[in-house]
Amino acid sequence: MNDIVKRLLERRNTVLAEARTIAEESAAENRSMSPEEQGRWDGLNNELNDLEKRMKALADQEKRAKETADLFDSIQSKPNQGSSVDPIKQAAELRAFLKGDPGAPRSFVVKAAPYEERLLSKLTVGAGGNLVPVSFYDRLMAHLVEVSGILQAGPTILNTDSGEALTVPKTTTHPVAALVAEAGTLAASDPVFAQGSLGAYKYGIIVQLSRELIADTGVDVEGYLAMSTGRALGNALGAHLATGTGTAQPTGIVTSATTGVTGPSGFSGGLGATSATLNQGADLLFDLYYSVIAPYRASKSCAWITRDANMAAIRKIKATTGEYIFQPSMVAGTPDTLIGKPIYIDPFIAAIATSAKSIVFGDISQFFVRIAGGVRFERSDEFAFSTDLVSFRALLRADSLLIDQTGAVKLFVGNAA
Repeated sequence: MNDIVKRLLERRNTVLAEARTIAEESAAENRSMSPEEQGRWDGLNNELNDLEKRMKALADQEKRAKETADLFDSIQSKPNQGSSVDPIKQAAELRAFLKGDPGAPRSFVVKAAPYEERLLSKLTVGAGGNLVPVSFYDRLMAHLVEVSGILQAGPTILNTDSGEALTVPKTTTHPVAALVAEAGTLAASDPVFAQGSLGAYKYGIIVQLSRELIADTGVDVEGYLAMSTGRALGNALGAHLATGTGTAQPTGIVTSATTGVTGPSGFSGGLGATSATLNQGADLLFDLYYSVIAPYRASKSCAWITRDANMAAIRKIKATTGEYIFQPSMVAGTPDTLIGKPIYIDPFIAAIATSAKSIVFGDISQFFVRIAGGVRFERSDEFAFSTDLVSFRALLRADSLLIDQTGAVKLFVGNAA
């Protein structure tokens, strides 16, 4: 293991242990945290979040390094696998489009290649050759995903060339078998389906760059555009993936999912205290876990989704044995777990409050996200003519829908009282 990652993990475990000690002391004395304890607790949680971000960044670097090494090993032995997209040609066309070269198109559509590919750069300086990052599309999508916990959790992604309505069946009731006597009549039991439609709602952003910045070949303009547009489009789409109404916008996973557990009264929509007799705290999370039927719980895409503000409350919860149910990941780059299932943070899930749907759990692969036609970039030299800025418009069309509504995904809902 990388020494830096190892030290970060050791520090993370130390911080987590200190935070647990603070929570245990107040819990043992059946009191709320003092202002000093609360301040220290908040500081430790902030440090945990920072450490997790640093470990994720290092894990991403190590992953890219391994992929590069694998590429070096295969360059001499693996022929091109027949991709219809030439990444070198596409990168050159994109750069010509960004610079506004004579004859370059005024619009550029970026789509996913049939398979991911890494390319060597001509910039062989320093202690070794630099590498061109993952394709522009992959970088853009990576930034789009990083702002949405739902996209990180493993929904089913449908990439289509066009945006016409895509009709999919929504399962609302499964068929039921019954015991039948010899020569008895079999009763019919059919699954109940409803029709769902995945459209293509449009999201857009305008980014403006100076002409000098674009002309400077030493500036990674593609990387900047991938980051800025990916995050902006991800934030806009991510909000609807969580709680979109389905009317003139995608249908969010929270909108389609059903209630698995309702919180106790008198706790401002929270989980309450840890108590087997009162069915609060950790007990409610176990109830939510088992409200999703076994086949969905067994899915590799079964996960928890909540927001940062809710994690502080969850981290304090103990099982009836006195152990914390929250389990920090011991491997950099992998999510923490709760009752053995990974936790993903999404800023668009509601905070704990009365009547709020603040925790999502279930098989996220049953949530379909449709992306139509890639990302379209358009260039305008006239839009900001007076300031000599070049304007780039990025457009993404997408939709979403939970296609199995028999209980694949369940919600924790705060009590209205």
